[in-house]
Amino acid sequence: MNAAENIKELKSKIQQYDYEYYVLAQPSISDYEYDQLMKQLEELEKNNPILITSDSPTQRVSGQPVKVFETVRHRYAMLSLANTYNETELKEFDQRVRSGLGKDIPVEYVVELKIDGVAISLLYENGLFVRGATRGDAFQGDDITTNLRTIRSIPLKILKTDNSPASFEVRGEVYLPEKSFNQINKTREEEGENLFANPRNAAAGSLKLQDPKIAASRNLQMFSYYFYTEDENLTRHFHIENLKLLQSFGFSVNPHFQLCKNIDEVIDYVKEWEDKRSQLAYDIDGVVVKVNSIRQQEQLGATAKSPRWAISFKFKAQQVETQIDAITWQVGRTGIVTPVAELKPVFLAGTTVSRATLHNPDEIQRKDIREGDFVLIEKGGDIIPKVIEALKEKRQAYVKDLSIPAKCPVCDTPLVKIEGEVAIRCPNPQCPGQTARRIEHFASRGAMDIEGLGSALVELLVENNLINNIADIYKLKKEDIANLERMGEKSAGNLINAINKSKEQSLYRLIFALGIPYIGVNAAKILSIRFKSLKALQEIDRQVLESIDGIGEKMAESIVEFFNKAENIEIINNLEKAGLNFKEQGGDEISGGQLAGKIFVLTGTLPNLSRTEASELIEINGGKVTSSVSKNTDYVLTGDNPGSKLKKARDLGVEIIDEEELLNLL
Repeated sequence: MNAAENIKELKSKIQQYDYEYYVLAQPSISDYEYDQLMKQLEELEKNNPILITSDSPTQRVSGQPVKVFETVRHRYAMLSLANTYNETELKEFDQRVRSGLGKDIPVEYVVELKIDGVAISLLYENGLFVRGATRGDAFQGDDITTNLRTIRSIPLKILKTDNSPASFEVRGEVYLPEKSFNQINKTREEEGENLFANPRNAAAGSLKLQDPKIAASRNLQMFSYYFYTEDENLTRHFHIENLKLLQSFGFSVNPHFQLCKNIDEVIDYVKEWEDKRSQLAYDIDGVVVKVNSIRQQEQLGATAKSPRWAISFKFKAQQVETQIDAITWQVGRTGIVTPVAELKPVFLAGTTVSRATLHNPDEIQRKDIREGDFVLIEKGGDIIPKVIEALKEKRQAYVKDLSIPAKCPVCDTPLVKIEGEVAIRCPNPQCPGQTARRIEHFASRGAMDIEGLGSALVELLVENNLINNIADIYKLKKEDIANLERMGEKSAGNLINAINKSKEQSLYRLIFALGIPYIGVNAAKILSIRFKSLKALQEIDRQVLESIDGIGEKMAESIVEFFNKAENIEIINNLEKAGLNFKEQGGDEISGGQLAGKIFVLTGTLPNLSRTEASELIEINGGKVTSSVSKNTDYVLTGDNPGSKLKKARDLGVEIIDEEELLNLL
């Protein structure tokens, strides 16, 4: 057998063994035997480089790290699904489907588990994987082919090439198994890095890593759930047939799908999995219901945002019981002092939770929460832990009412409460607690994006008096950092490089990073384009600022007040001396982010986020927040006691979402 034939045979064997191990979870050979086959293939390819092809198992991790992911257009729009939350809404979906098809037409549904991961699109040409992309704005996404090639449950070459279409596209969900997620967070904790909030965030972050070798180490997996082709010879009549076709091609399809004859069977299946979800080795947050007939799917069509033939049913947030050991108070970057429940650790929605926000003193009094109480907690959007209620029937006699602190827990300055606000504040701008949070904000991804400068390291630097304000970041020396706990020469060198790189960031990022109250990313962009330099912005009066579209009265007042403080001017002068970019470099728009180009309007009181925090979150991720609802509005974010904006949104057919759905969008 010559080298070419030998390589072909080895590739075929390894591909089959990969399918058995990563898709079927039924390996037929030992790890040692598999490794020996890989070594043989690697040696043959090394001696015959002309015979190396892109579908070789040795080429899964290949290519150099990339700085920017190119944007590519989807062949078929990647629309998002509308959500339902109860049986009534599922039945209303069924009624809409029957109305669209004709009430006497029989309809079958396929129900699949809704994997809590990242939606992707895979393009295959002549049986070979050629491109993979994120959802993006539904019409175009980021090309992350190099990282997707590292995922073993994505075939580089399909198993069954006979009569396969020349070109087809597969949709699926990349996810991180719970075991892998816990191992990644354990490693990050040991290395002093910030922990991922949940497996979904970890999967999303891993797919955007610049180095495919690191992405390969994360053990990402993928379930495929939809098949597209224009080859009429392979077009199936039913979605359930397409799922089986994907399995025959070598794709991993979640085994827990079911054909339902009517909506009542769908509801039974939903109830079954809401109870069983914790038994899985990966996270799900609901189920997806699809009309089985492809012809009926085409007849029903889609709105601008969602298919009419499919819908997701979102499970209620998981709740668990635990006990509050203590209520502590933490200081934010603007001086707001927030109560936090220190909990007996409990496993919830993929992570061990030991702290949960209590928002503000009024919230504690409204819910009558006390130290020592047994409480129910859940994660808002499966991300932010919060206390739902105190279990008063379990309250012990020794539990006492909570006393609101009169002094800052960090600097001992008397706290103040501004009229009309529920928050209490530390008025001392030199408070170390505020300092640490301001530095974190400055270094965050949406601001100066200083990789490696997370909360744990910031605390260490502040405690050791190595930095006292954001300008001090640029005075740090490699040896200062290397001598800190859990740090070393390599970590210190990487951080210094990231700090130096941040000096080149755009002006709008610097304006946002300064932490001027009420100034989010979009407002910072408006200011950078209008005034072209930070020095020019410092000299503008309030009346001029108020006249700018997108800069309101409160923003203008905050900007003027910020630049009138001597301590802020001193910091800005030191940043300029350090060599940061103080000028607009051109008309670069904020791009990227899950919410790029989307327009939001906020109404009502949100359960976890303040209006300012929600606006910042939207803007950091590329969205825009406006004050009035129009036909151009993409989403109205609503909370308790919404105003007339909600009615107008309904009248105009604008999509209405709550805080949890906003977090899910991210």
